[in-house]
Amino acid sequence: MSRNAESTAFRSALEVIRAVEPRVADAIGAELTDQRESLKLIASENYASPATLLAMGNWFSDKYAEGTVGRRFYAGCQNVDTVEALAAEHARELFGAPHAYVQPHSGIDANLVAFWAVLADRVESPALKKAQVRQVNDLTEADWFALRRELGNQRMLGMSLDAGGHLTHGFRPNISGKMFDQRSYGTDPATGLIDYDRVAEAAREFKPLILVGGYSAYPRKVNFRILREIADSVGATFMVDMAHFAGLVAGKVFTGDFDPVPHAHIVTTTTHKSLRGPRGGMVLCQPELADQVDRGCPMVLGGPLPHVMAAKAVALAEARRPDFADYAQRIVDNAQALAEGLLSRGATLVTGGTDNHLVLIDVSGYELTGRQAEQALLDSGIVTNRNSVPQDPNGAWYTSGIRIGTPALTTRGLGAAEMDQTAELIHTVLTQTTAGANADGTPSKAKYNLDAGLADKVARHATDLLATYPLYPGIDLT
Repeated sequence: MSRNAESTAFRSALEVIRAVEPRVADAIGAELTDQRESLKLIASENYASPATLLAMGNWFSDKYAEGTVGRRFYAGCQNVDTVEALAAEHARELFGAPHAYVQPHSGIDANLVAFWAVLADRVESPALKKAQVRQVNDLTEADWFALRRELGNQRMLGMSLDAGGHLTHGFRPNISGKMFDQRSYGTDPATGLIDYDRVAEAAREFKPLILVGGYSAYPRKVNFRILREIADSVGATFMVDMAHFAGLVAGKVFTGDFDPVPHAHIVTTTTHKSLRGPRGGMVLCQPELADQVDRGCPMVLGGPLPHVMAAKAVALAEARRPDFADYAQRIVDNAQALAEGLLSRGATLVTGGTDNHLVLIDVSGYELTGRQAEQALLDSGIVTNRNSVPQDPNGAWYTSGIRIGTPALTTRGLGAAEMDQTAELIHTVLTQTTAGANADGTPSKAKYNLDAGLADKVARHATDLLATYPLYPGIDLT
């Protein structure tokens, strides 16, 4: 698409919106301005292409399409079938997966589909076979009661939240923690790295139905071959949540033991983050789980979002282009340059560096909490998010860490030199920020002190740094 065509498309869209609710149009325009002017370092965010963005705003939004391709509960879904089949085809080819399911609306939805597909395969199907019936509606009340109890009495083993795991991997505030009897494996206290021997020991002791690999804040590669061996040794289904690093798998930066797709029974992901697509989820699996996965709707999902599946198809097609592999490698190169820049200035990083797209700063060395650091950086035009570190004394709300990532800035074209400048800006803000006090004089975990002039100066530097790498250069809304 030419730059003129992009500008025309988005200006026209805003004019249509403005005629109905101008405040929404203003907010959309303001968001583009904010993203253009801020150093976006949130590891789970990126910038989707104009083609992907436009694919979400169309008449597919008006369609109900429960079911799967060729097996819908509504008539008139032939065009939805086309885009869903295309998205699934691109996903299979991109990741080398036998089966792909592209309906999940988000990462948690993808994980719920995976969990219930495994429960249906490992618990429900044997119960139906034993009762000699085809479906749950044919069970007697007694057999149904027994099956429901058994479904709710299964075990999951996943990475602990403070070690880098995700809420959806069995933690009590999340529905996954209410579904499963859950335990966690952590990381080595000295190195911050996964200790596979300890994972194996925990699996032998706990005997989970599902062993979960994957992370949202672990800055190193994971050996999925070893985790699969551990799962097999205890008869567990091996599930991997690769939402954060799917782009590195798609771009062939993570291969062999570090590519989860050949090793896991079932893999979940989001389609945004490092994959650079629309916000949404996806499930990849081995053939034996395909039928159960395809029952995601109505098992745990509502009606699919055909307009988002159309955008997934576009983004996955983009990821199959040769230049995506170069992009994925640059994500990692930039993350390592950013980590080196921080280390050289005295920052403390969890695991001492990174192998992937993210860096986790322990800000306790600056005598700050994660919440204080996050807000001070935001005041200075640097967008990050606070995150727990292993054995975090400040818990999951205030935290002791800041998680930063490079997918978004890499999309804009920034390289190693700019990553070093970014490290300097981050370090400047954190060294000039001090913890504040509550009204009664006690130390605060939220309040902080930062000279407004310094924050403005850093924000100007951030804007100047980004000026050479314009965001959506083909889109002019003026």
